[in-house]
Amino acid sequence: MTALISRDELKRHIDDGTVTVLDALGGAYYEQQHLPGALPLTADGVGAQAAGLLPDRDALIAVYCSNPACGNSQAVATALEGLGYTRVRKYREGIEDWVGAGLPVEKG
Repeated sequence: MTALISRDELKRHIDDGTVTVLDALGGAYYEQQHLPGALPLTADGVGAQAAGLLPDRDALIAVYCSNPACGNSQAVATALEGLGYTRVRKYREGIEDWVGAGLPVEKG
């Protein structure tokens, strides 16, 4: 099971520029709103896109979805771990928690 990252820890890493954030929903959900600097990467695209988006297999990666019930973030995290990425973390609470805490999001 993928290790979790807390909202406070994720925010600190985003602010420091020390994490690559992945939106596991993609598409219209990503366009509507996403965490600052997040890149869209769905489970279907991991195999084809991971190497181009994430060349450093030892870099910190945080994957999120909408909420704890969404399984997309775990699917992406598991696929990345299967490809040899060593520091994958899942933001279990997801974007609903982020927005609920009044933290900034990006659109488009």
